[in-house]
Amino acid sequence: MRAAESEQDAAIFLTAAFTGLRRGELVALRWRSVDFTRRTIRVVASYSERSLSTPKSGRARSVPMAPLVAETLARLASRGHDDQEDDLVFPGSFGEHLDSSALYRRYKLALKRAGLRPLRFHDLRHTFGTQVISNPAVSILQLKAWMGHQDIDTTMKYLHYAPREGEAELVADAFALPSLDPATVSEDI
Repeated sequence: MRAAESEQDAAIFLTAAFTGLRRGELVALRWRSVDFTRRTIRVVASYSERSLSTPKSGRARSVPMAPLVAETLARLASRGHDDQEDDLVFPGSFGEHLDSSALYRRYKLALKRAGLRPLRFHDLRHTFGTQVISNPAVSILQLKAWMGHQDIDTTMKYLHYAPREGEAELVADAFALPSLDPATVSEDI
């Protein structure tokens, strides 16, 4: 974020990583879809190749906003312009949809300035998935809904990143034999 070209670009990068929104969904996001009271973002559209469409899944969804995302978007909203409910959250220079390819070029430059290895913009979405599923309180079904996946198999790929506390004990319990003395197990096996 610190290496972003502008405050808006930094906000886009943060929002992508902390909400899992796709690039086209970020470009199409309007203020009416940002609910600061409920701390959610409603994903209802995507913008690609100069065309507005539904999100990739074909369905709208709500994604929770982490406090840092809410603070960052509130700061953008307080700029005093482009903050009416029909306005884009991340507008282009004339209030129109942002040029996705130009955003991608600025993202690549920010990575280089920050000294980070090359990453795809879509990897910000993967950051969201891997971080969120590592929280034991989050179910795979919640993550599926937040990411807008149609198929649970798509969401399942994030599970291998999520070692959960207590898993070793679960396996130990599965193999525990009450009749064996732990001190002699290695001798008996």
